[in-house]
Amino acid sequence: MTDAQKTAEDSTLRTSGDSPPDTRPAPVPLLEPREGTPAVTATADGLAEVVSAFAAGTGPVAVDAERASGYRYGQRAYLVQLRREGAGSVLIDPVGCPDLSALGEAISDAEWVLHAATQDLPCLRDIGMIPSRLFDTELAGRLAGFARVGLGAMVENVLGYALEKGHSAVDWSTRPLPEPWLRYAALDVELLVDLRDALEEELDRQGKLEWARQEFAAIAAAPPAPPRKDPWRRTSGMHKVRRRRQMAVVRELWTARDQVAQRRDVSPGKVLGDAAIIEAALNLPPNAHALAALTGFGHRMGRRQLEQWQAAVDRARALPDSELPQPGQPLNGPPPPRSWADKDPAAAARLSAARAAVTALAEHLNLPQENLITPDTVRRLCWEPPAEPTEETVAAVLAGHGARPWQVEQVAPILTEALTTTTGA
Repeated sequence: MTDAQKTAEDSTLRTSGDSPPDTRPAPVPLLEPREGTPAVTATADGLAEVVSAFAAGTGPVAVDAERASGYRYGQRAYLVQLRREGAGSVLIDPVGCPDLSALGEAISDAEWVLHAATQDLPCLRDIGMIPSRLFDTELAGRLAGFARVGLGAMVENVLGYALEKGHSAVDWSTRPLPEPWLRYAALDVELLVDLRDALEEELDRQGKLEWARQEFAAIAAAPPAPPRKDPWRRTSGMHKVRRRRQMAVVRELWTARDQVAQRRDVSPGKVLGDAAIIEAALNLPPNAHALAALTGFGHRMGRRQLEQWQAAVDRARALPDSELPQPGQPLNGPPPPRSWADKDPAAAARLSAARAAVTALAEHLNLPQENLITPDTVRRLCWEPPAEPTEETVAAVLAGHGARPWQVEQVAPILTEALTTTTGA
């Protein structure tokens, strides 16, 4: 038994309804990995040694990845951390070792333990690491009813240790990586398996372990997300842009910025801020001089840059009306709920009743509503309910929208009642 497991055994897991924090013993600072901070593996020979060691290890594999969001273009991994019984902890540089498929294959039969798995899986997939089984400690914490599910909070509340803070948002593309950052990264996987074991026990105690297993299986089986349609529409402040010509300016500036950011391998926000794009769209400047007067363009921006952005504005200004973007994205599903009362009052009544029922059940089960059933699934069911709402027909609709069996079992009865007891159902 590790020290962390003993600490967990000696303490009671504290979820959202537990006693105040001031009654707990102070957390024990975790300052160093138990075998020290490992050297960074950045060569083919070093990677081969890691593959051999992890293939010979036993039990689950703790996995984490560090990206350089806010500094570099895209979401690639700049450091990968792993730990396994019998192999210890390793830190791998995906810049020096861009293909980790051999490592992924060596641990393919093991359960991978990640925290907030959906954040790291895309960048791990890009370097050849794809789990067949996983345990997500953040999602486990949500299902178990913990109010705070960040890794530091979970390790403190469940295991009684305090992780070092302060390096999560640094530029992980920095080379060489400073030793304090490497120590922080190694500590991120130091207790993941201990945390997994304690959470599995707690979920089993609450009767939710099978729920978690279904959720983890769904994450592991999910295909890569398709490219987002019209990503420029997510520009911060887009709600201020009403006219189609202005939307065209946002689209042209966003596209030009993305091309520059990709070429320079920097975060798009470091090339041109969203606020500046919106400012240009709202003002439609006729020339570079007018553009320079707008917030976000004049300060320390060279003439060549100004002309580059003005050229994007000019392209949008010159577009024929037929090529201007439409005000909203084509809807794939029901309209926004705020419009339901006017478009379909009966559907609005169904949705109100369904939301109330889901809220009450989620509180009873001590888990977030969105983990009990996604709001989008509830909306789709209420907008287009089955002709004869029974538990069987409602269950079929829920399953068709991707609800897991445990979710269907829990919510089908209450949603059926909501559909059948509201006016116009």
